[in-house]
Amino acid sequence: MSALLYIILPVFLVLGAGYVSTRTGLLKLSVAEGLMSYTQSMAFPCLLFLAISGFDLGEQFHAPLLVSYYAGATACFFLGMIGARAIGRSPEDAVVIGFCCLFGNSMMLGVPITERAFGTSALDANFAIISIHAPFCYTLGIVAMELTRAGGQGLALGALIRRILRQIFTNPLVIALMLGFVVNLSGLTVPVPLQDALAIIARSALPAALFAVGGVLVQYKIEGDWRLIGMICLLSLMVHPAITWTLGKLYGVSTEGFRSAILTAAVAPGVNTYVFANLYDRAKRSAASALLIATGVCLFTSWFWLSLLP
Repeated sequence: MSALLYIILPVFLVLGAGYVSTRTGLLKLSVAEGLMSYTQSMAFPCLLFLAISGFDLGEQFHAPLLVSYYAGATACFFLGMIGARAIGRSPEDAVVIGFCCLFGNSMMLGVPITERAFGTSALDANFAIISIHAPFCYTLGIVAMELTRAGGQGLALGALIRRILRQIFTNPLVIALMLGFVVNLSGLTVPVPLQDALAIIARSALPAALFAVGGVLVQYKIEGDWRLIGMICLLSLMVHPAITWTLGKLYGVSTEGFRSAILTAAVAPGVNTYVFANLYDRAKRSAASALLIATGVCLFTSWFWLSLLP
């Protein structure tokens, strides 16, 4: 329990620092919003590019592992959308809520929890999941949002496809991942000075994003629709790992892969859920509140799933 506390508590402290700095006027709200834009457009793309360009893809890409994790994530995305619509939220808000149930904090929480529990050598399956996490989740989220937005506009199929592709392939995160795969598969070498520069930017991604989210929360009360927040917590922290557990056992995923898949599925929504909400300016308060509350609850649910693992 203490190990999990030391992993998750720093997340709250960085979020709190951003909130207090903005609330007290030490930093202007526009600074926090600019920092959020920086992480979305620069820091996270650099981080993802470096991770994918140097990853051993052939060793760790196993269909049962990826299907077990992403089938659960996809199911929670659609369950979140359906639940949000049943509560009375707009179709666009429902997509954002679904995205909150889809996009787990696989890097900031999944990796350290797995490392603390099973050691650094157990992380290969985590990185296999993470390597397609952003492109899969963003593609699903963007396609769903663009289809939803086009519902009342009467767009022709060709125009709709072009609109979706434009949204996907102009996304800095997707571009960075595509470039990472190109470098990885082609055997190209990134010049050392450029790689070092990218690494400097990448190291700022996680703390800057957390600080920025804390800062922008000043404009919201930490409340929102508690039915939505509770649903996001339930789907993200319990339903997703339960589905992954069932499919992992069914497909015979290795013990090491199974542990990584469950612990990655059991984490709270990531900072990118607020980034997505901010991108479309929909359901931002619910996304931000769910991010904070689910991260706190994750301390206890991660302990529960960890206690069940072989």
